[in-house]
Amino acid sequence: MTRKSHLYQFHKENAKITEFSGFDMPLWYKGIIEEHMAVRNAAGLFDVSHMGRIWISGKQATDFLSYVLPTNSHLIKDNRAFYSTICDQDGGIVDDVITNKFSNEKCIMIVNAGNREKDFRWLNSHCSKFEVELNDFSDNSALLAFQGPLASGILQQMTDLELSTVRRFAFKEGRVDGEECLISRTGYTGEDGFEITIFNTPLDSPEKALKVWNELLRRGANYGVLPCGLGARDSLRLEAGMCLYGQDIDDATTPVEAALEYVINEDEREFIGKEKLVAQLKSGTDRKRIAFSMAEAGIPRHGFNLTFSEKPVGTVTSGSFSPILKKGIGMGYVKSPLTTLGERISVDIRGSEKSAVVVRTPFYDTSNYGFKRKNVPSS
Repeated sequence: MTRKSHLYQFHKENAKITEFSGFDMPLWYKGIIEEHMAVRNAAGLFDVSHMGRIWISGKQATDFLSYVLPTNSHLIKDNRAFYSTICDQDGGIVDDVITNKFSNEKCIMIVNAGNREKDFRWLNSHCSKFEVELNDFSDNSALLAFQGPLASGILQQMTDLELSTVRRFAFKEGRVDGEECLISRTGYTGEDGFEITIFNTPLDSPEKALKVWNELLRRGANYGVLPCGLGARDSLRLEAGMCLYGQDIDDATTPVEAALEYVINEDEREFIGKEKLVAQLKSGTDRKRIAFSMAEAGIPRHGFNLTFSEKPVGTVTSGSFSPILKKGIGMGYVKSPLTTLGERISVDIRGSEKSAVVVRTPFYDTSNYGFKRKNVPSS
């Protein structure tokens, strides 16, 4: 039996529903491309309440995090969020997570929907050596993502917090439309925006979540703000070059292979997977994640072969049509000698070899799109 999020009733009445990670979730409302472009040009509102939320608290909370993550969380300032990966002893990625660090003694970890129970068990299995407590409060809170260049201006109308003081990957506690929330300047689209945790919101009493959701849509209606489903979420994160767990990364992939070396702090402390990850940092890996843009007509899809001189050299892990570039883009793993920017490879699209070029991410021009854009429209 599939699970339902706090906002399921809204989705049921307004969206095309699909099963994702055991949840009934909106695939799209008006359409994937229309919702994608709303986020790039105005703002879009996503229900991400299916993601897991775990309180990590206690005297040694930061020591614990610095052991289960390759990132040394002691280096992270209070009231900052950071991206990292939970790794196993062989360096394989158990999950990729965002952690909001309130202090050395209190953090919230956001985990992928399909890994909620697995991650909680994994973390619990490694906490006995630390003075730390774990509490999965996912079903007693809701999580919304409000993303796009107009998100800040519209959200500012609903909170007394001065959002201009909340830097990227920082957060503050405050009220949104009168409800107690955590407002984090993070997201999964490449755009500026916020992820809003609404506290004390049980699944069987979702009124707070619905109130904030509907008010954001009401205030944004005149600016082109749309509710967005998983389809646009996937195309947006791919344009931004962000990984999807279970496709681009998994427990058979290390952060080094996935081109996520920046999550690893190589220092004196012990952390799970250290021996393998440090060895890979020094010696390299046989394969590496790349991004590529199609040089010919054709849409790459998950599972398609990547080739060089007509020989298989890897596999597409994520691929789709880019509404911004108006052509096919993708990511995948290839043998390390083929990772150079500008390298020509091919994608086997249903038996036809189509040329592609290795490129950097994000795929779009960052002066026109994304959180670094030069011209931000006013709301």
